[in-house]
Order: sequence, then structure tokens, then C-alpha cells
Amino acid sequence: MTFENFFNEFTEEILLLKDNDTYGWEEQDFFTAVILDYLEEVGEVDSPVVCPYRAHGLQMNAFKFSEDYDFLDIFVSIYYLGEEVQNASKADIDAALKRAMQIYRRATNDLYKSFEKENDVYEFAHSIYLNKEKLKNVNIIALTNGNCKPIPFKNVKMDKTEIAFKIWDMDRLYRCMSSGKMRETIEIDFEGMFSERIPCLVNKSSNMYDAYLGIIPGSILAAIYAEHGSRLLEKNVRSFLQVKGAVNKGLRDTLRNEPDMFLAYNNGISVTAESITISTDVDGTKYISKIRDMQIVNGGQTTASIYNLSKDKDNSLDLSKVYVQMKISVIKIEEKMDEIVYRISECANTQNKIQMADFSSNDPFNRKLEELSRIIWAPAINGQKPNNWFFERARGQYADMLTSEGTPAKRKAFKETHPVFTKTDMAKYENTWNQLPYYVSEGAQKNFKRFMVSLRERGNFLPDEGYYQRLVSKAILYRRTEKLVQQQQFGGYRANIVTYTIAFLSHKTAQRIDLNKIWKEQALSETLESEIVKVARIVQHFIINPPNNANISEYCKRKACWEGLLGLEYNLPEELEREFMSKESEGNLLSTSQTALLLLNEATDEENELINQISSIPADVWLAISKWAKETNNLQPWQRSIAFSIGTLLRRGKKPSVKQARQADIILMEAKRKGYSTEG
Repeated sequence: MTFENFFNEFTEEILLLKDNDTYGWEEQDFFTAVILDYLEEVGEVDSPVVCPYRAHGLQMNAFKFSEDYDFLDIFVSIYYLGEEVQNASKADIDAALKRAMQIYRRATNDLYKSFEKENDVYEFAHSIYLNKEKLKNVNIIALTNGNCKPIPFKNVKMDKTEIAFKIWDMDRLYRCMSSGKMRETIEIDFEGMFSERIPCLVNKSSNMYDAYLGIIPGSILAAIYAEHGSRLLEKNVRSFLQVKGAVNKGLRDTLRNEPDMFLAYNNGISVTAESITISTDVDGTKYISKIRDMQIVNGGQTTASIYNLSKDKDNSLDLSKVYVQMKISVIKIEEKMDEIVYRISECANTQNKIQMADFSSNDPFNRKLEELSRIIWAPAINGQKPNNWFFERARGQYADMLTSEGTPAKRKAFKETHPVFTKTDMAKYENTWNQLPYYVSEGAQKNFKRFMVSLRERGNFLPDEGYYQRLVSKAILYRRTEKLVQQQQFGGYRANIVTYTIAFLSHKTAQRIDLNKIWKEQALSETLESEIVKVARIVQHFIINPPNNANISEYCKRKACWEGLLGLEYNLPEELEREFMSKESEGNLLSTSQTALLLLNEATDEENELINQISSIPADVWLAISKWAKETNNLQPWQRSIAFSIGTLLRRGKKPSVKQARQADIILMEAKRKGYSTEG
């Protein structure tokens, strides 16, 4: 792709977001959201909060705190109108960075007092005020849709905090996206940065890769993780989990009590690299002086644990005694890189395997969904043209389709007829409906990865026409809720309010909102919309008053927030209940012969107790669970079949087997988690 094509597609994404959204933003804010989505995809940022604020001498477009508030990123945008890329002048960049630095300076004092608690900017300013003594580093990052010449910035000190300045322009973003790595390459100059050297052994016996075995000091490993963070783990099959505060007990005890034994007890880290520079000491010892594109494919837990404990003020960790063995593989054949990296990680990790393809647009699930979205049209409503909801499997597909339409009038008509949703949108709709709003609140990319992992746990599941139609219904539900919430003018946290509102209704209705009706009408009923507004007010009041005055955005990422919300008293209105999908049986679910494999085993006392417990639940309840699961597309097909079989057995005066009882207990818990009530 040429730079011109890239810039045109990028500009088109801004226009699409502007068309489909109701935030009340200015154009530079839509630009901010789009470029941050790109940067999150390549691992440069992690779940930033778009939070526009402009006042005399002050500007901020987004921010992101680290989990323990020792790092802060402030994003400030310089946006130029026009269809061609412009030159971003040094004067424009300097002025924007100064406005962002001034907002930080004001926030360390009492800027938060200028805002109501429900305002996003209040959280930003108040968090800085409360944690200003903790903040070690602040990155002020200029974002622009122009191009600028390199500007040599110098870090500045404000009290004890070091402030650094960075720029992302269109040329830098284009180079990053077109490199094939979907991220900027990490280059580490060990010799230039650290006084201690990393001795190593070299083996070049393979024509596929060169191997290096080194011993890296814990202080150096912690330092490079502090600078690059999860970007070091991009090729790690479990990097999306990004070890945070939790530290393995064995690792922790060794690091604290026997740091000099860590090298002996720990398996070390496995690293891949594009290239490595080896130097020779005066005594002939070889050591690693530089690594290009360093990626930790196994040992993320070790690396993050050393880093986290090194920051802990309550322990006396002596990193000078900590050393880690490091195996480095430099892959010689670029086209074999992903395959070899996966095999290294697969063999080194003892955890359940997660393939990198699971997070890819080329995953069979995403390809099948794309196929369905091109051929299935929604019903025509009131004589209007039917819609064809366009699933964008890979970035740029929709923009390419628009370009082929030619004239502005045709492009407008295409947008109206083909609403678009992306992979991250899909994950947002699904995890919201599946009552995981705390995952959705983590951010688009992280939530998407969690969704794809959950798909892999279901086996080789592929969507069909029914799945696609229900997904579109969830999209309609989500987007309409966004608009309804925006109309309430709550002041902030719209994304959190939306996902928690829909998840709450999904739970309280046991997912019996009629998605088929939404698909047929391509709209929500007045009754449902009215209830969404009512619930949104409950949710908004709940989340802006977190316990212990916690950070609201961070609180929304915790399961405790969801559990606290579910504890509120709430009664479904009868008008909404009357709109629920029919409870009539849709025929037999699966052949009960599938459950014949669950053979009756001789039961222990504990197992007999479980059988009696399951048998004490009326047969009609199990049959009703089976019907509900079928109607709402919940549970696995074999689980629905087991529920149906148990109901049938109990009606005949028989009891389930041990294995059936065990599965029934799981089914019951899952149904209740989704809001199903066995009472009444």
C-alpha cells in the first residue's frame, strides 16, 4: 500500500466514526480515537481514555495512567483539515505540547475542583492530584494527521517527575503499519545504556536460526521492561494477559529471600530477535552489545515479576544479586518467523496453548462471519431499502469498498445501506451481551483478544446465519443504547455506562430480550428503549460512586464492579416481560442418544448427595432450562441435551448418573450466572 492510499483510508475511518457516533466531539477528537486505535493495535498504547478538554492555554485529547499511577501518557492532537497530508510545523507541535504540559501542571494543584465528579476530566485531574508524589514519568505525546521533520526534544523535570515528549505523525504510523510487524521495532543498545555486560555463548549450527545463551542481570531486565513494557511480549502467546500486580509465590519468595539462587531455581527466558551484535571483551569473553527486535516469547511472568517487585517499596529486593539465563534465537528465514516463534513458545510454555492465529483476522471464525455478512440482508422496513451489515474482517476493507463507489452521492448511499462493524465491535457486542462488561471496559483490543480466547475454548465453533442475525441485533441494541445514553448528557463514562447497562438488562432478563424481533424490525421497541434509559441512570449513579473513592475507569474493569451492580434492587416491568421471546418449545434439541455416553458409575456418598440434590429440582425446571438455552442460544448443544435428558429422566421417576449430575451442576450455575431463575 502506498502512503497516499494509507492516508486516504485513515481519513475515511475518521469520517466513518464521525458519521456513526454521537459523542458531540470535534473533528480532532474523532482523529484522536482513530489514531489511538491504530496505536493500541500495534502495542504502543494500552486502553487509553479519549477525553477531550480545551481551555485557554490548555489542551488534552486522551490520557492513560499505569495501574499503580507511576506512569502517565497525555495525548494532544494537531489536526489539519483537507484531503491531502500537510506539513505539521514545529511551532504547531511545540504549542500543543506546551498546552498539554500546562494541563498537567494545573492538575498537580487543584484543576479537579473545576469539574463535576461525573466528568471524565475530573478523574484525570483528581488522579494526578492524589498521585503526584508517585508519578515518576509523564509522556506527552503529540498526535497529528500531518507530517513533521524530526524534532530533538529534551526531557524536563517538574518537581520529581520527568516529562518526555514524543510525536506520532502520518509517516511514522505508515512505516509502522506497513513494516509487516504491525509494531515499531525495539532496538536495545546494552553497551550504551548499561555498565554491566551480558556474557554469552554462540551456536550457529542450524541454517534456520542462530542461538545465543546469555546471563542477564535482573536490574537490566527490569530496566528494559520498565521502558518497553508489554511491547517486549508481543510474540508471547499469552502476552495479552500482561502480568500486572500478581507475582508467582515461588518467584517472589526466591527473589526476596534468596536472590542469589534465582539463576539456579528459575528456568529463565526465551527471546527471539531480528539480529544481535556480539562484542568481545579484552579477556576474550563474548558479550551481547545490541539486540534488534527483542521479543520475550517465554518468561513474561519472570520478567514482570522482577520488575514489579523492584518497584515495591515494602520489600528489600536486591537486584544486584539476581541473574536470569536468556536463550536468544535469531531467525534467519523471515517467512518462517511466525511458525518458529510459535513452536518455541509452544514447547517452552507449560500453560494451555493459545495460537497467535486465534487473534488474527484470518481466523476461520472471522472469515466465515465475513462471508455471511456479504450475502445476508436484513428485512426491508416500511418500504425502505434493506440493509446489509458489513463485517470488516481486516482494516481497510470498508474504505476500499467506498472508494470503488466513485461519486460522493454513491458513497453516501453505500454507507446508508451497508452499516459497518469491526472485529473489536463484534467482541464488544458479544462480551456485553454475555455479561462481561468489565472485560469490555478494558479496551477494544484487549477485549477482542479475550473474546477470541473464549471462542477457542468452545472448540471449532463457526458462525451460521442465525448467529450473524443475532449479532446484528446485538449491534443494533448497543448502538441505540449509545445514542440513548448520550441524550442523557451524563457528562462522562459513556462507554462504561453503555456496556454495563446492556449487560445488566441481559442478566435481569436472563437474555430473553427478543433478538429475533430486533432483527426483523431493525430497531428496538419503545418499551425496551424506555427501560434502557431507566437502567442507564441506575448504572451511571452506581459507577461514579465507587467504594473508597477509587478511580472510576479502573473500577469498571473489575469484576467487583459488576457484582456490586447486580446487588442493587431492580424489578423488571411487566410491559418488558410481555415482549420476551416465546417460551414455546422449538422441538427436541439434540438426540438424547448423545447423552447415553454418560454412563452410570458406582457413586460415592458425596456423589450420591449431588445426585439427590440435582434430582430434588423438578423435572419441569430442567426442561425449561433446556428450552431457555435453545431460545437464547446459551450453553453448548450437548449441555442443552443433558438438561433435557435429566428432565425426561426425572419425569419417569429415574435419577441421573454421576456424570450427568456433575454436568447438571455446572449447567445450573451457568444458567444462574446468565440471569436465569429457577423460581416460579
